[in-house]
Amino acid sequence: MNTTSASVPRAASTSLVWPIGLILIGILALALPLATTFRVARVLSYLLFFDGIIQFFYAFKSEGTGRVLWKVLVALLYVAGGIYLFLNPLVGMSGLTLMLAVFFCAEGMMDLLAYLFSSRSNGANWLLLHGIVTLLLGVMIWRRWPLSSLEAAGILAGIAILLSGVTRLLLALAIRRQA
Repeated sequence: MNTTSASVPRAASTSLVWPIGLILIGILALALPLATTFRVARVLSYLLFFDGIIQFFYAFKSEGTGRVLWKVLVALLYVAGGIYLFLNPLVGMSGLTLMLAVFFCAEGMMDLLAYLFSSRSNGANWLLLHGIVTLLLGVMIWRRWPLSSLEAAGILAGIAILLSGVTRLLLALAIRRQA
């Protein structure tokens, strides 16, 4: 037996820890959507703030005065947005949730239009299903807005983490079976 085939089962068994952890975190996020929404707001505020600082320093590496000024203004907008979201997570998440609802509605409509004007090849029904589900999700969030702002980001983050964990678990198990 070579070392490569011997290490595959061991790596596959140790790779089960991370997916199971993701599944548990996803379930926890779904069980506590309000707390998860606040955590999402915190992470976004940090990302905006630090991205703005980095953009500020790189703005001076640009050529031309207009470009530097514009990049500095954009960087300051990022920093201000990060600070505002950190200090006012509910208001910030309310705006983000509204944008998310508009995005889902627009994506659903585009998918439905793409289905209507497609050649109806294999798999086109999946595009129709995706369009309907996405549009319904956008309408559901929109109809409950701004109340949905308290839970929508947390629920969506929980679903994403849970699905990521399930996908990684299934991949690890498939590798295990193959070895």
